[in-house]
Amino acid sequence: MRNNGVLVGAGFFAQFQADAWKRMSGVNLVAVADLYPGKAREFAAKYGIKRDYESVQAMLDAEKPDFVDIATRPDTHLELTRLVAQHGIHVICQKPMAPTMAECVAMCEACEQASVRLLIHENWRWQPWYREAKRLIDAGTLGALKHLSFDWRTGDGNGPEPYTAQPYFREMPRLIVYESLVHTLDTFRFLGGELNVTRCETRRVNPVLIGEDWAEIQCVFNGGARGFIHGDRQTGPVPAPVAMGSMVIKGDCATLRIAGDGEIFLTQSEAPEEKLPFEPIVTGYKGDSVLATQQHLLDCLRNGQLCESDGREYLKTVALVEDCYRLSPQPNTT
Repeated sequence: MRNNGVLVGAGFFAQFQADAWKRMSGVNLVAVADLYPGKAREFAAKYGIKRDYESVQAMLDAEKPDFVDIATRPDTHLELTRLVAQHGIHVICQKPMAPTMAECVAMCEACEQASVRLLIHENWRWQPWYREAKRLIDAGTLGALKHLSFDWRTGDGNGPEPYTAQPYFREMPRLIVYESLVHTLDTFRFLGGELNVTRCETRRVNPVLIGEDWAEIQCVFNGGARGFIHGDRQTGPVPAPVAMGSMVIKGDCATLRIAGDGEIFLTQSEAPEEKLPFEPIVTGYKGDSVLATQQHLLDCLRNGQLCESDGREYLKTVALVEDCYRLSPQPNTT
């Protein structure tokens, strides 16, 4: 059985999604649409996609796909989701889900009313080092979890023209938590279970930006563990390491450290830290996490199985982001 999909958006991140779809078996990416004249045509030629459109409506009418993969800016997601759902087609949508919680809920409602599925493309938790960490946690290697921390440090946010790969970041009123640390919050949910944000501080370091580009978040997991996230895009290297930072997971039996290059280290009791025999995948985007994500989403559409990032389920991650901004509504400028 082969499923036909189409892609909406031919921007920076769409390249990783198109590449992954093309490498997967049992699926055909048959068309791409982008409103910018000529952009979809150039993208289609690069990735071997048969047809291109400048109208999403025209593409849906002509192609009648099994699913639509939306890879556009967040402020377009609700309108596009409603359009696709009205055609009775399943929706895969890139994160951030939408600019507000109300819009995110409306996306879920539009798909529910049309009896189609809404699956959110959240690929961070599918990075192989986090899947391995989860396996070790579930196996009891660390014991009861006590503390999770992540230190996001990259250097692409400096200077008068930051974020050259995605320059629209400069105009976003919400930035590092909404666009970047949402990944970490979702990965914390995956690794440690549900949690509550208890404190958040944000700052705008680069004055050319509208939104915040520095944040620190404290949280408490329902199981009792504590969590801490630091995020900034000034103090790290360019290019950034594949994991965008480092994570430490402490249990009452052992501590796990995930380095920026995806390698994993374990410290048990008073023993020296030991590198585990885990070799990070070096193909694709960040350990081929986009391919792993899309394979999971496709399997869910085919088999009706529960999805880790079903629209309603992902509202829990959106709520954590909203809590961060509620606790730190106005970024300080330093």
